[in-house]
Amino acid sequence: MATLWFGLVAFMFVTYVVLDGFDLGVGAVHLLLARGETERKTLLATIGPVWDGNEVWLIGAGATLFMAFPALYAASFSGFFLPLMIVLWLLMGRGIALEFRNHLDHPVWRPFWDVVFSVSSALLAVSLGVALGNVIRGVPLDASGQFFVPLWTGLRLTPPTGFIDWYTLLAGLLALAALTMHGSLWAAVKTSGDLAERARGFARKAWAATALLAGAGTIATFSVQPLIPARLSAHAEGLVFPVLALAGLVLARWLMEKDADVRAFLSSCLFLAGLLASTAFGLFPYVLPSNADPARSLTVFAAASADHGLRVALWWWIPGMLLVTGTFVFLYRNFAGRVEAKDGDPARPAVR
Repeated sequence: MATLWFGLVAFMFVTYVVLDGFDLGVGAVHLLLARGETERKTLLATIGPVWDGNEVWLIGAGATLFMAFPALYAASFSGFFLPLMIVLWLLMGRGIALEFRNHLDHPVWRPFWDVVFSVSSALLAVSLGVALGNVIRGVPLDASGQFFVPLWTGLRLTPPTGFIDWYTLLAGLLALAALTMHGSLWAAVKTSGDLAERARGFARKAWAATALLAGAGTIATFSVQPLIPARLSAHAEGLVFPVLALAGLVLARWLMEKDADVRAFLSSCLFLAGLLASTAFGLFPYVLPSNADPARSLTVFAAASADHGLRVALWWWIPGMLLVTGTFVFLYRNFAGRVEAKDGDPARPAVR
């Protein structure tokens, strides 16, 4: 049961990154793509009906993590308390900016909230990548299974390490580049004309940065965390995940050249899912490796709740996920098509 729940939690986090990733990417490029208020409204309209729903997957994944792996939840939320508070403030900054920007028609008000939205989105993408980098690198777990890392001690990987070092920063920059590409492709799918063309051009530039950082990140990961190459070598079936990630990245670039926006975006989804699945498979059965004493690493089986509780929870999780999935299918089907802002309506861009 613990292994099953590890897969389910991983699935929920992957779904969150794929879905909320494109609206983070749209936020990160919001000020760079849009020319004027109408185009800014159009970009916001591409995520307006779905951005808050996408974040449900983060809430659900966190709640599921608490239920299935309470020891991991306790260690992570205490050890990463300050970074998690930063993430919380960034999430609130994005939401407040989206809701507040249209409350006043003022030449200072809207640009201010646009900056808050873009900066919060970009920093949140970096923070999520840095967080994943910390999990891959490992944390200094003590004998009680707890740890604490400061926000910053320098870029070195030698103890004492902070939340940010050269490896986790590399992971953060990869996340920003990948989600920028993802968001730009979504903008190309949902808009038209010059705005869509600029989104395609920005996606191509972000693809180059993503490919470069993904290559560097893979080499660095194999060096920093030997558990991953060892597991992939021992279980060749796991190689399907990095192959899918590579295929998604290559296909995205090829389809960009054909202006096949929808298929390019779906290829970006495949890249993100394959990349995260590769990480989860490579770390298993560890959920929080220790970089101080490998014997103290937290495993799936040590962190999991009792089997009886996991079995009971599964009967609640399945109908819950069916309901959520049905809701999302309904939402995205009704949000299909390109969007265009109306010049006379600053608050509610129309769907075509």
